[in-house]
Amino acid sequence: MAVQYRYLGGTGVKVSNICLGTMTFGQSKNPNRPGQCDEAAAHKIMDRFAELGGNFIDTANVYVMGVSESIVGSWLAKRKREDFVLATKGRFQMDSNNQNSGGLSRKNITWSVEESLKRLRTDYIDLYQIHAWDPATPIEETVRTLDDLVRAGKIRYVGASNVTGWQMQKIMDLCQYKGFNRWITLQAQYSLLNRELEWELIDCCKNEGLGILPWSPLKGGWLSGKMTRESAPEGSRVAFMETQPGVNESSPSFSKFAQEEKVWKLLDLMKSVANEAGKTVSQVAIRWLLQKEAVCSVIIGVKTLEQLNINMGASSGWELTDQQMERLNEASAVALPYPYSMLKRVGKDRFRSDWCQ
Repeated sequence: MAVQYRYLGGTGVKVSNICLGTMTFGQSKNPNRPGQCDEAAAHKIMDRFAELGGNFIDTANVYVMGVSESIVGSWLAKRKREDFVLATKGRFQMDSNNQNSGGLSRKNITWSVEESLKRLRTDYIDLYQIHAWDPATPIEETVRTLDDLVRAGKIRYVGASNVTGWQMQKIMDLCQYKGFNRWITLQAQYSLLNRELEWELIDCCKNEGLGILPWSPLKGGWLSGKMTRESAPEGSRVAFMETQPGVNESSPSFSKFAQEEKVWKLLDLMKSVANEAGKTVSQVAIRWLLQKEAVCSVIIGVKTLEQLNINMGASSGWELTDQQMERLNEASAVALPYPYSMLKRVGKDRFRSDWCQ
């Protein structure tokens, strides 16, 4: 099994096309939450990831309130730092007693980066990403602060996560007209069960040279190949979420899709395609993303070596055929809302293959 590498956005930095996500590293405050692993297990997963050629690791300060970053840092301290591309994120509140420990103000970004550096046991972060848009802070303050941190050598590159099309474009326009270092990536939820990214954000990324880093490629376990019409597997995150109040976009409950026939038809098709390719359903889900435009690396989250080995099997050595991609695209298609539906209709006779559409 040999991993493939791609350029990280518009940079000359090469990353493995599978990125190891670390939200599962560290024990959750809720002891019943499945899918988490302790430091020893996490280190074994990172060892195997590196052994397979993986060099791209993504974390965030809010993952288990800093524990995930600390686990990555203790592992990285035993390795050659330059061999890895390390990404983390900041935005969400880290201290309930400190009103300024969240958001994207200059104060919080600067503090968050310094704290992440301590936990990660490094003197620089390769890719620092805003974890979500902050409506309370002027975006120019955020972009200027991150540009200052690049110039100071604290971070190498900047990216975004969980933003809308106009927000991403606003950021890129600020970089261009104010002379700030250009942002290079967008980390966003993208899967066969989440294709809304294609309405606008993908076009923005293509036009601006941004690399896409899909998160939740298996939609919280729904695309793992383990779901049945009767119920979610016992002990799975899908089953666990059925008992939790509120909505979690990355980990939907069983009832979220249980009555949607379209979803079950998609899952049946994925099993058929997996059988044709001699692969697993989860590998098909990840491979589909790797063959989509502008995707440079798919972020996976695992709790066992078995899961890692299976998911890494999507990286190289095979591809979905054009016909298989077309079938999957058709089965997972999302109805376009206005104005996208109208613009697609009135613009179909003005298509230019040399421009982003």
